[in-house]
Amino acid sequence: MQQVDAQRVELRELNELNFSRVDARFTEARQAARADLAELRQEMQAGFAELRQEMARLETRLERRIGDLIKWSFVFWVGAVGAIAMLAGVLR
Repeated sequence: MQQVDAQRVELRELNELNFSRVDARFTEARQAARADLAELRQEMQAGFAELRQEMARLETRLERRIGDLIKWSFVFWVGAVGAIAMLAGVLR
Protein backbone atom coordinates (compact mmCIF):
# COMPACT_ATOMS: atom_id res chain seq x y z
CA MET A 1 0.00 0.00 0.00
CA GLN A 2 2.81 2.34 0.82
CA GLN A 3 4.37 1.61 -2.52
CA VAL A 4 1.11 2.54 -4.29
CA ASP A 5 0.91 5.77 -2.29
CA ALA A 6 4.50 6.59 -3.17
CA GLN A 7 3.82 5.99 -6.85
CA ARG A 8 0.71 8.13 -6.61
CA VAL A 9 2.69 10.97 -5.05
CA GLU A 10 5.38 10.59 -7.70
CA LEU A 11 2.79 10.69 -10.49
CA ARG A 12 1.16 13.76 -8.95
CA GLU A 13 4.54 15.53 -8.84
CA LEU A 14 5.24 14.58 -12.46
CA ASN A 15 1.82 15.86 -13.50
CA GLU A 16 2.40 19.14 -11.66
CA LEU A 17 5.78 19.49 -13.34
CA ASN A 18 4.28 18.77 -16.74
CA PHE A 19 1.42 21.20 -16.14
CA SER A 20 3.86 23.90 -15.09
CA ARG A 21 5.86 23.30 -18.30
CA VAL A 22 2.69 23.49 -20.41
CA ASP A 23 1.61 26.62 -18.56
CA ALA A 24 5.00 28.20 -19.22
CA ARG A 25 4.74 27.34 -22.92
CA PHE A 26 1.25 28.85 -23.12
CA THR A 27 2.51 31.98 -21.39
CA GLU A 28 5.34 32.28 -23.91
CA ALA A 29 2.95 31.69 -26.80
CA ARG A 30 0.53 34.28 -25.42
CA GLN A 31 3.33 36.84 -25.09
CA ALA A 32 4.55 36.12 -28.61
CA ALA A 33 1.01 36.45 -29.97
CA ARG A 34 0.55 39.77 -28.17
CA ALA A 35 3.82 41.05 -29.58
CA ASP A 36 2.80 39.93 -33.07
CA LEU A 37 -0.60 41.57 -32.70
CA ALA A 38 0.98 44.81 -31.50
CA GLU A 39 3.29 44.81 -34.52
CA LEU A 40 0.39 44.05 -36.84
CA ARG A 41 -1.65 46.85 -35.26
CA GLN A 42 1.19 49.33 -35.90
CA GLU A 43 1.54 48.17 -39.51
CA MET A 44 -2.20 48.50 -40.03
CA GLN A 45 -2.24 51.99 -38.55
CA ALA A 46 0.55 53.03 -40.91
CA GLY A 47 -1.25 51.43 -43.84
CA PHE A 48 -4.53 53.14 -42.98
CA ALA A 49 -2.73 56.48 -42.66
CA GLU A 50 -1.32 56.03 -46.17
CA LEU A 51 -4.76 55.02 -47.42
CA ARG A 52 -6.33 58.14 -45.89
CA GLN A 53 -3.71 60.33 -47.59
CA GLU A 54 -4.31 58.68 -50.95
CA MET A 55 -8.08 59.05 -50.54
CA ALA A 56 -7.62 62.76 -49.74
CA ARG A 57 -5.55 63.19 -52.92
CA LEU A 58 -8.21 61.37 -54.96
CA GLU A 59 -10.93 63.51 -53.41
CA THR A 60 -9.02 66.65 -54.39
CA ARG A 61 -8.62 65.41 -57.95
CA LEU A 62 -12.30 64.47 -58.12
CA GLU A 63 -13.37 67.90 -56.88
CA ARG A 64 -11.14 69.52 -59.50
CA ARG A 65 -12.64 67.36 -62.26
CA ILE A 66 -16.19 68.07 -61.15
CA GLY A 67 -15.41 71.78 -61.07
CA ASP A 68 -14.07 71.60 -64.61
CA LEU A 69 -17.16 69.71 -65.77
CA ILE A 70 -19.48 72.29 -64.24
CA LYS A 71 -17.47 75.12 -65.79
CA TRP A 72 -17.52 73.61 -69.29
CA SER A 73 -21.18 72.66 -68.94
CA PHE A 74 -21.98 76.29 -68.13
CA VAL A 75 -19.95 77.48 -71.12
CA PHE A 76 -21.77 75.00 -73.41
CA TRP A 77 -25.24 76.01 -72.20
CA VAL A 78 -24.46 79.74 -72.45
CA GLY A 79 -23.23 79.15 -76.00
CA ALA A 80 -26.29 77.08 -76.87
CA VAL A 81 -28.68 79.70 -75.48
CA GLY A 82 -26.77 82.42 -77.36
CA ALA A 83 -26.98 80.45 -80.60
CA ILE A 84 -30.70 79.86 -80.15
CA ALA A 85 -31.23 83.54 -79.41
CA MET A 86 -29.28 84.49 -82.56
CA LEU A 87 -31.32 82.06 -84.66
CA ALA A 88 -34.54 83.41 -83.21
CA GLY A 89 -33.41 86.94 -84.11
CA VAL A 90 -32.49 85.92 -87.65
CA LEU A 91 -35.71 84.02 -88.26
CA ARG A 92 -38.01 86.91 -87.24
